[in-house]
Amino acid sequence: MAPFQLQSLLGYWGMMAVYFALGLGFGIALELSGFGKSTKLAAQFYFKELTVLKVMFTAIVTAMVLIFLTASLGLLDYSKLYVNTTYLWPGIVGGLIMGVGFIIGGFCPGTSLVGMATFKLDGLFFVLGGLFGIFLFGESVSLFDGFWNSSFYGRLTLFDFFGVPAGVVVVGVVLMALGMFWGGEQLERIFGKRDLNREPKWRYGAAAALLLLALVTAFNGQPTLEQKWSRAGGEKQSLLERREVYIEPTEMLSLMHDDTRGLVIWDVRPERDYNLFHLKTAVRMEENTLRNITATGIDPTVNQVIVITGNDEAAATRAWKLVTLQDIPNVYILGGGLNLWLATFDPEGSDPVMRQGDPDDQLDHYFTAALGSRHPAALPDEKVLGSLGEFTPKVKVTKVVKRQGGCG
Repeated sequence: MAPFQLQSLLGYWGMMAVYFALGLGFGIALELSGFGKSTKLAAQFYFKELTVLKVMFTAIVTAMVLIFLTASLGLLDYSKLYVNTTYLWPGIVGGLIMGVGFIIGGFCPGTSLVGMATFKLDGLFFVLGGLFGIFLFGESVSLFDGFWNSSFYGRLTLFDFFGVPAGVVVVGVVLMALGMFWGGEQLERIFGKRDLNREPKWRYGAAAALLLLALVTAFNGQPTLEQKWSRAGGEKQSLLERREVYIEPTEMLSLMHDDTRGLVIWDVRPERDYNLFHLKTAVRMEENTLRNITATGIDPTVNQVIVITGNDEAAATRAWKLVTLQDIPNVYILGGGLNLWLATFDPEGSDPVMRQGDPDDQLDHYFTAALGSRHPAALPDEKVLGSLGEFTPKVKVTKVVKRQGGCG
């Protein structure tokens, strides 16, 4: 299932060759669209020629439709695609600065490189100015670091923000784009004296085809966890069956006392159970949050180890599936859950209770007060490891390769 790891398929230089070909093709497309001319780009702001709007927005909505259509068909895992994280107010200010530079200089960063590559002096000076601006920013960002890192929303998308299915957003954005294209043509007719009767008629067919694909995307919907797991969970399922990701309580305790492993504990139990007892530094995670980890801004580091805890293993295993399907490495499950943890490190402090109803993932121990992480068993002394014997280590840290992206 796409996206594919190019370096593992083609090697480093093969991957670089693909990137070079894509960049070259992008530059050629910009030049053929006339984006190497500053006068053509500046005309956008005077409503005389809205080629920039039409070309760029066509590329955006086409890519959007194809991404979510292929995701709905099970050909692409959207969660593995890089999406720029959102810093709202810094992004707005940066957009305004770029817009002012665009209208004054007649280029954006990508088109200025195209202009320079075609030996245009204004393109060359714009690139040099951009590089000087990057230098000034790098030297002065510490002066406004608080604002620069403010209003962080993580990997925020429109369907996450509005809480609606991705297909609904796809149809809405396509309709908005088609309305903008129509409005842009009317502005060209009024301010640029453009004769719309001379425009190609096939553009109506292309717009209808794009809208049809968007409707198909909305109708298909995005795959559920169960569907994703059936398509891509073969290797991961074998890890569960061989119990290679279930760590023993003793190994968990050793991780809690090891400052070099960057341990992160996610507790997926109901709030009541979490308040009664949870491990030291454990963070309670809702299933909706686990479905889109990157939207929370969580960025795994090289040495980070994530351990998911439940009362038993059922809920933690489901959470593990949700997380690992998003290509987040170094994720493990506390074997036996907190019931086994308490039986190991607090065998006399909390009385076992009889389960009622659904036997899965119920807390087997009774507490007279909600102590949370203040309970002695939340972080047992490291010395008890010597009396519990050896354990089979399961944690193997995988180096994280950061996904990156950008714009032209």
